[in-house]
Amino acid sequence: MTQIAELERRIAAALDRVARSAKALSVPPPAPAPAAAPEPADASAELEALRAALAAEKATNAQLSERVNSVRQRQESSVTQMERRMARLTEQLDLQSLEMLRLKKANAKLMEANAALREAQVTGTPESAVLNRSLSAELEALQAERRAEMAEMEEILAEIRPLLNEEPRHV
Repeated sequence: MTQIAELERRIAAALDRVARSAKALSVPPPAPAPAAAPEPADASAELEALRAALAAEKATNAQLSERVNSVRQRQESSVTQMERRMARLTEQLDLQSLEMLRLKKANAKLMEANAALREAQVTGTPESAVLNRSLSAELEALQAERRAEMAEMEEILAEIRPLLNEEPRHV
């Protein structure tokens, strides 16, 4: 009988183990433990690191903005200089065109006066009025030529002046 009692005890223990296993299978597993909240020291260190990174980005952004403003100012300055130069060159071109027109008119008058003078020479003695017109036309042509040369000299000087005003650059 001792054997039967021993077998009963073993069967009872086995049934208890089966019951516990069945109970463990029917109960859902416990939820995983939530991630531990960062400790306050870690959070403040991370916050400080983020603030430092933000400050660095702001500084970089400020530098880039400054560079953009500098480039924009140089560009506006260059555009203004180019506009002034273009206006000056246009004015010089207009002046030269005017002087060339005067020169052409004076030369046309001179050619007419010389033709009249030649005709008068062929027919005999030239009249004083024809000689006077011829000399007047020649004088006017010379004056127009001088004004055209002066306009050209002004153009050359206008190009040289900025070069003379620049500070010497040492290499």
